[in-house]
Amino acid sequence: MMTKQYRSRTMAEIHEVAEDLAALGVLDKQTMRKFDEGCLTPIRPLSPAEIRALRDREGASQAVFARYLNVTTGLVSQWERGEKHPQGASLKLLSLVAKSGLATVA
Repeated sequence: MMTKQYRSRTMAEIHEVAEDLAALGVLDKQTMRKFDEGCLTPIRPLSPAEIRALRDREGASQAVFARYLNVTTGLVSQWERGEKHPQGASLKLLSLVAKSGLATVA
């Protein structure tokens, strides 16, 4: 299970309190979603050039990069050519790699 990535330690602590309050029924789901949006690290789309630059920065071939992200080499190639765009868990993993390096997802 992947841990949540917070903007800061303070935001992590605030979010933890909010989760506890939600579990007790004090906060509703809508309010909890707002806490998620405010506390969790934002994920933005990456351009093909950004994905290629990220892979180059990490010194990884497409095959090695794909292995770390648990996707196919062909998919990494399609991302870098702009034929497909990473979404969901793949985009989250790319964001983590961008922030903290490839070893973060090893």
